[in-house]
Amino acid sequence: MYACKKLEKKRIKKRKGESMALNEKRILEKVNSRFVVSLSYTYETKDALCLVLTIMNGGDLKFHIYNMGNPGFDEERAVFYAAELCCGLEDLHRERIVYRDLKPENILLDDRGHIRISDLGLAVQIPERETVRGRVGTVGYMAPEILNNESYTFSPDWWGLGCLIYEMIQGQSPFRKRKEKIKLNEIDRRVKEDQEVYSDKFSEETKSICRMLLAKDPKERLGCTGDGAAAVKQHPIFKNINFKRLEANMLEPPFLPDPRAVYCKDVLDIEQFSTVKGVNLDNTDDDFYSKFVTGCVSIPWQNEMIETECFQELNIYETDVTLSTDLDTSKDTPRPKRGFFHRLFRRGVCFKSGYIDDEEESSRL
Repeated sequence: MYACKKLEKKRIKKRKGESMALNEKRILEKVNSRFVVSLSYTYETKDALCLVLTIMNGGDLKFHIYNMGNPGFDEERAVFYAAELCCGLEDLHRERIVYRDLKPENILLDDRGHIRISDLGLAVQIPERETVRGRVGTVGYMAPEILNNESYTFSPDWWGLGCLIYEMIQGQSPFRKRKEKIKLNEIDRRVKEDQEVYSDKFSEETKSICRMLLAKDPKERLGCTGDGAAAVKQHPIFKNINFKRLEANMLEPPFLPDPRAVYCKDVLDIEQFSTVKGVNLDNTDDDFYSKFVTGCVSIPWQNEMIETECFQELNIYETDVTLSTDLDTSKDTPRPKRGFFHRLFRRGVCFKSGYIDDEEESSRL
């Protein structure tokens, strides 16, 4: 089972989102992580550009934090998700990709309760020994160095992890109360100047890691030294997490989603399903579509093709230099070897009188 993320062509054009959509596709092609959604394929329809992704049936963290009883999680659950997020960020940073949009709605749960980072439209790959700058992210979650238009590499992601740990435990983000009506420049001021407040929901260890990740100066922030993710993993909050077993998918999550439940609000209430008016698609858009719709050869997709033997079935080559029989179009070419797909699709039909082979039935007709 896969998820299909559909990007409506008219909506992309109206919002001038071509570069963001193409960036997400290209970044996903580079990533091979158990903690980041995997891209399997891209294609287009008349009205949409489609990404075939890892299916995540468990909903996003924002829904679980605010719609499953009292806001927030117990410490064990928050620490488990933080550990998996740390592994996901480590995998991204290894490819020199900074995510820049860490927030609860971008973290999805699968049907076993493991999390993955999604929506990589704002991520960017930083060349070796270079930095980037620019106001990119979500208000209330952007690091001070982003708001100050300073150069950075991966420091905003560790700030984002601090915001997320705080929100998972407190039940609200560190610099904005739930549903608080406040001007955007006031939120930015709080991020740059105010110290976050800790309630009795925080243990000394969770309070410690949040303070270290939410250091205003990135040079003093946990994870921003030469050790990167390794330094974060060594924090006492993760003393009960075996990271080798976690990375091998051998640890059981503290929460198991109910397969019969739907962990989201009514999709009819979401604005993005409204009709886009006043936008026309023309030949000038084809160049963008051709860059987006190139399929994908991501490592997880390749592995699945091999493990399910689809690759072997679809790629039959001769031992010498000649064309394989399934590619040779000459009249005298013998029929190609029949394999799994032939056996699958020639299965018989069951009638009340018993089993009748489909070839036998067609000969009778």
